[in-house]
Amino acid sequence: MKNFQTSRRRFLKGLAITSAAAGTMGFPAITQSASPGSKLNLAGVGVGGKGAGDIAETSVNNNVVAICDVDLRTLDSAAQKYPGAKKYQDWRKLLEQKDIDGVTVSTPDHMHAPIALAAMQLGKHVYVQKPLSHTIFESRVLTKAAKKYKVVTQMGNQNHSGTGYRSLVEAVRIDAIGKVKEAHAWSNRPIWPQGIPRPQGSDPVPEYLDWNLWLGVAKDRPFVGAKETMENGKKKTGRGPYHPFNWRGFVDFGVGALGDMGCHIIDPVFWSLDLDAPEFVWYEGEKCNGETFPSSEVIHYQFKKTKYTKGDITMTWYDGGKKPSLDLVKLPPGQKLTDNGCLLIGEYGSLLCPHGGKPQLLPADRFAEVKLEEVPGDNHYQQWANACKGEGKATGSFDYSGPLTETVLLGTVAIYFPGQKLEWNSRKLEFANVKEANNHVHHPYRAGWEMEGLTRELAKE
Repeated sequence: MKNFQTSRRRFLKGLAITSAAAGTMGFPAITQSASPGSKLNLAGVGVGGKGAGDIAETSVNNNVVAICDVDLRTLDSAAQKYPGAKKYQDWRKLLEQKDIDGVTVSTPDHMHAPIALAAMQLGKHVYVQKPLSHTIFESRVLTKAAKKYKVVTQMGNQNHSGTGYRSLVEAVRIDAIGKVKEAHAWSNRPIWPQGIPRPQGSDPVPEYLDWNLWLGVAKDRPFVGAKETMENGKKKTGRGPYHPFNWRGFVDFGVGALGDMGCHIIDPVFWSLDLDAPEFVWYEGEKCNGETFPSSEVIHYQFKKTKYTKGDITMTWYDGGKKPSLDLVKLPPGQKLTDNGCLLIGEYGSLLCPHGGKPQLLPADRFAEVKLEEVPGDNHYQQWANACKGEGKATGSFDYSGPLTETVLLGTVAIYFPGQKLEWNSRKLEFANVKEANNHVHHPYRAGWEMEGLTRELAKE
């Protein structure tokens, strides 16, 4: 065994990844910004917070011709940066503007699919924040629609194009740790309220906010605003329970810590091991109360074997302060486990990768002679924008990010059935053994907000 490991280290050292090697291992070349004479006309739906960054980054060397936000304060702020853009509070009116080539969708999760689908049906390219959708069914519909309407798509999990995750993928592909036996992924989220009941009461809707548009396809409920509290003898107004940020923890609007961060952190596991939809998913913890996601979760996914795994493989997700056992990680003395990251355990060692950081081979002493050089990263935003112009390819397109999101969101169903091993039939888009779980594959839309085309027929085409 000692001689084998020594030979293996020499072998890996000889296969240290270089920029030239990366180009032969399936990564596209780094995209360059398009020429100044070739510009897209872009629109942003949801232009505050992350949405502000999405439209800013994708519009480098392009035009912003329309902006939309249900909050007039946010809309007016964005208009100062894009004075030539037409302003809308209703995204449906924005999509009537004829000169739009592509749309960024950066709204609360429950509105991702309706807006993206409507844009694609009009032939618009779309960049959609993660998670791609609010439900498993919506992910399947968007994946099918992207092919049907032949548009360029990208999900906003930016680290998919980064050096760290690309380097991890190649480390697995050159057999750095042997066949992978198990995987773990974790996040310190939620950093918003979860495991709480619905806020009681109601407040007047502020003049600057269109609450009906904010709710969109979600079930009707009264608006509840931020409350004043006393802190060190001074009045302080925090964020409301829904708008503009805390919606993430609510079942009707977000997908909780798993859906928010899983599309980032599960990505390198799903990608490097070339996984398909899991066969089983099960959850440890308190049952979801139906209003907000649990305050912490441990969720297991079981996948069929691939050429990079040693048999069928289980990946475990942790959030809310839970993490894999340090006995699994074998960190060097003094090193702490990062707040967000993933771990692949192979036959000969492990790969530890902080969220967005560089992969690390463990145990450190075993791999002291091994150097995994970095695979060059790419600009995720410009990659999409350039692909819209026919230059290069968007590597986070829906044909990849759709199945990834479906996998992640299976965990948001398992939380209703703690201790039960749910069997998933991806082809039929249903659970085989717990029929009640199928009620969570999709949520009906509010009356008047039904979407033409967002049907099971499109999902099965």
